[in-house]
Amino acid sequence: MLSGARLPRSLHPVAWWLWAIALATAASRTSNPLLLALIFAVLGLVVTARRGDAPWARAFRYYLYLALVVVGIRVLFRIVFGTGVTADDHVLLTLPQLSTPDWYAGIQLGGAVSVEAVLSAAVDGMRLACLLCCIGAANTLANPKRALRVLPGALYELGVAVTVALSVAPQLVESVQRVAKARRLRAGRARGIRALPAIAIPVLHDALDRSLRLAAAMDSRGYGRTGTATPGSRRITGVLMLSGMAGLCVGVYGLLDPTVPRPLGLGGLAAGTLACAAGLVLGGRRVSRTRYRPDPWRWPEWAVAAGGTLAAVVLAAGTGYDPAALNPSLHPLQWPTLPLLPAAAILLAAVAAFAAPPPPAGPARITAPAREPAVDPV
Repeated sequence: MLSGARLPRSLHPVAWWLWAIALATAASRTSNPLLLALIFAVLGLVVTARRGDAPWARAFRYYLYLALVVVGIRVLFRIVFGTGVTADDHVLLTLPQLSTPDWYAGIQLGGAVSVEAVLSAAVDGMRLACLLCCIGAANTLANPKRALRVLPGALYELGVAVTVALSVAPQLVESVQRVAKARRLRAGRARGIRALPAIAIPVLHDALDRSLRLAAAMDSRGYGRTGTATPGSRRITGVLMLSGMAGLCVGVYGLLDPTVPRPLGLGGLAAGTLACAAGLVLGGRRVSRTRYRPDPWRWPEWAVAAGGTLAAVVLAAGTGYDPAALNPSLHPLQWPTLPLLPAAAILLAAVAAFAAPPPPAGPARITAPAREPAVDPV
């Protein structure tokens, strides 16, 4: 089994999503830039080592570009909409301050900008960018179409919609790359903004063609059929699912809010889980699907999921180290300390780069044979 698990194959998509969501959870628990940088490094290492040749595997760098834009916008907003400075702050620059009307009180435009405010905005944007890159890593490593196989029957239609939505960004990247390559082959010289009409129109045409092909494929496969389910069973399923979701929301809120009694949160969470499970079982009876060659779940999947889950548990528990190190203060301004246990847990999540089997190679590209030089008969 160990030797078979190391053969080139696609890792189970649920394992990649569990790993990415766990790292996103760990990133949401800290504002320490050193730990966030470690998470970025782990994401980059795993994506570089285990991404395949599929179209969606080329989209991670665009998520990185979007992450940089998020950080830049967050810093820009903090500079423009200043919050004032204190006597202990280090003033970086002073912008012209605009007077605002009375109904706009509380919002300051311009004024003094401190180093602490800029660093705080950069760290907030870095955390949001880290969450974005975690989802981008899952999109890059996991095949979204294969993830539909593991969904319950009641969630099949919702899973198809989510899969189509998640495939939009990779397919858009693929279309842009294909159109740009065709323009280079045709000696297109327009660059920058001038090349936008020549790229946008073919990409839009390609997106419409993909939509029509997808609609035809879904219609030919009977998507949206209700089978033998009666209207009463569909209503009961809907009521159970809505009640379960409401119970889960109440339970999670009760567990997160310290003013709410803990039994109320646990009771709501348990009732919501039972209602959702009953709705999934009842709704799955009216959907009959077959699975051809289901994805295996072996020790690499366990190792990948456990590595990310451990990082989330360590950062959420806050035991074994100083919890204040996860959210260092910028007053006074000093270099943040690196807590060893959370750092080790995040680095352990990089085991996915070595535990996951190598991705299967794509189809070999056929290259034209090299032309032999012409021989002068003389």
